[in-house]
Amino acid sequence: MARLKGLGRGLDALFSGNDVGGDGVADKLQDVEITSVKPGKYQPRTNMDQSALEKLAESIKSQGIMQPILVRATGVDSYEIIAGERRWRAAQLAGLTVVPAIIREVADETALAISLIENIQRENLNPLEEAMGIQRLIDEFGMTHQTAADALGSSRSGVSNLLRLLNLSGAVQELMMQGKIDMGHGRALLVLTPAEQIAMANRIVIQKLSVRETEKLIQQRNKSPVSKSRKIDRDLLALEESVSERLGTQITIKSGKNGKGNVVIHYSSLDQLEDILNKL
Repeated sequence: MARLKGLGRGLDALFSGNDVGGDGVADKLQDVEITSVKPGKYQPRTNMDQSALEKLAESIKSQGIMQPILVRATGVDSYEIIAGERRWRAAQLAGLTVVPAIIREVADETALAISLIENIQRENLNPLEEAMGIQRLIDEFGMTHQTAADALGSSRSGVSNLLRLLNLSGAVQELMMQGKIDMGHGRALLVLTPAEQIAMANRIVIQKLSVRETEKLIQQRNKSPVSKSRKIDRDLLALEESVSERLGTQITIKSGKNGKGNVVIHYSSLDQLEDILNKL
């Protein structure tokens, strides 16, 4: 399993003026042909808002590109973006033919980590995109919630709360991706069953409910005669979070009848599975 070294310094170290890349090779800052650059394969953002890109393009027309993009060479005069895809796309809209770029020689695993961390810290990701990016750091580099938090300059609890959003039903996650509900709504919905989550999320969108209004409605539902089962749901979510953090991967606990149920351990490779089994 790939392991990262030095990420705890945070992203600032990557752009602090240090002219040596993570592999000990001097960085190169130069203008590169915009057509010689292609999007990176480690971009965590799933959607790019066109109006935001157009606004950034207008800024680039008047101010230029204030922060160089970070790329690595993939051939002669051919580059792959590690960080800064939004700036590259906006530069095309602005009619630029060249872009300032820092050229760095990095391995695949380092490129992934830098891309995820740069985008999470700098690019105003949707909370769910951020959670997915953090989960990739955990899955592909064996990070714990704490080491991921250190790499991102965040808190362990902040990382854990983001990762819990991945337990929302698929339909609710899609609404969050579209910006129709926010992280506060998502956290409130976690205590509900998947079917209840969808129903409440649709109500949030239709009635334009605030997070506080949503929390109040859910609290009222939890005072109903079936509140005992809802308490169990909350307890299971807390247990899922605790075990997930301990094992460094997503855990799903599904309760059935008569106290029976299933525990699902998510893993992305045999190396990660072996690492998880060693922790059990």
